[in-house]
Amino acid sequence: MLSVQPGQAAGLCRVGQQPVLARAAAHFGEEPCISGPKGSGAVFFSGCSLRCVFCQNIDISQKFVGQEITVPRLREIFFRLIDSGVHNINLVNPTHFIMAIAEALEQPLPVPIVYNSSGYERVESLRLLEGKVQIYLPDYKYALIPPAKRYSGVSDYPQVAAAAIKEMLRQRGSYQLDKNGLMQSGVLIRHLVLPGNLDNTFRVIDWLTQNFQPGQVLFSLMGQYTPCGDLQAFPELQRPLTEIEYAQAEDYLLATGWEEGYLQEPEAAGQEAIPDFDLTGIF
Repeated sequence: MLSVQPGQAAGLCRVGQQPVLARAAAHFGEEPCISGPKGSGAVFFSGCSLRCVFCQNIDISQKFVGQEITVPRLREIFFRLIDSGVHNINLVNPTHFIMAIAEALEQPLPVPIVYNSSGYERVESLRLLEGKVQIYLPDYKYALIPPAKRYSGVSDYPQVAAAAIKEMLRQRGSYQLDKNGLMQSGVLIRHLVLPGNLDNTFRVIDWLTQNFQPGQVLFSLMGQYTPCGDLQAFPELQRPLTEIEYAQAEDYLLATGWEEGYLQEPEAAGQEAIPDFDLTGIF
C-alpha cells in the first residue's frame, strides 16, 4: 500500500579517486523503510557526475565542499555510524567513487548498505558492487530527453538510468522488508516531480508500470521540490511544486493500480530538509 511519508581521476565530477566526504551522520529524511526510528547512516560524498540546475545539495555536488579521506578511514566512519545504532549505511551520491567504495566494502558490514544515487550509472560499474550492496536507492529523474538535457545536461539519461535500474534489480531481486518494515534488500526508485514538468512525471510512471511487476520494486513519488541554485534561465523552476500539480501526479500513479511505495506531499519541501554540510562525522 502506498503510504504518505513526512518531510524528508578527475572527470566531469571534478574529483579524484580518493573519497571526498561532506557529512556522515544519522539522517531521518529518507523514506520510512530506510530511515526507520533510529535513522539511516548517511555518508554524503562531494562532487557529482550530473549538473542538475535545481540540485538542493549544490554545495557538495557542484561547489565541492568536503574533506578527502582514505579508504580505511571511510570504513572506520561506517563502523562509527553502526555503533551509533543506525539501521544501515547510506552512501549518498557515491557514483564517482565507486572503486573506493567497492574496496571499502570488500569485507561485509553487519547492516545493509544503501547505494543512494542519481540513477545515472554505468552497468559495468555497478557490477563492481554485486554482493556488496543490499539496497539500491536510485532516482529516475527523466523519462523524456528534453528535460534531461535542459536540467541535467545529459540527453541519454532516460536510457542510461533505465539500464542501471534493471541491473540493480538483477543483482538484488525483489525488495525485502523485515518485520518492522525496514528495507533489507532490493530497489526503491525515486522520482522528484518538477514544477511545470508533469508530462515527464507521467512518462516516468508509464515506464515504471511497463517494466516492473508488483512485489519487485518500491516507488517513491516525491513532492519536496525546493528552488535552489541559480535558476535565472529556468523560470519554470523558480517556484515550489503546487498541490494541484502533485495531486495530478498522484492521481496518475494511483490510476495505474500501483500500490507499493510512498507518496510525499509538497509541504515536505523547504530549506530545512537540506542537511548542513559542515564535515560532521568526518574527523
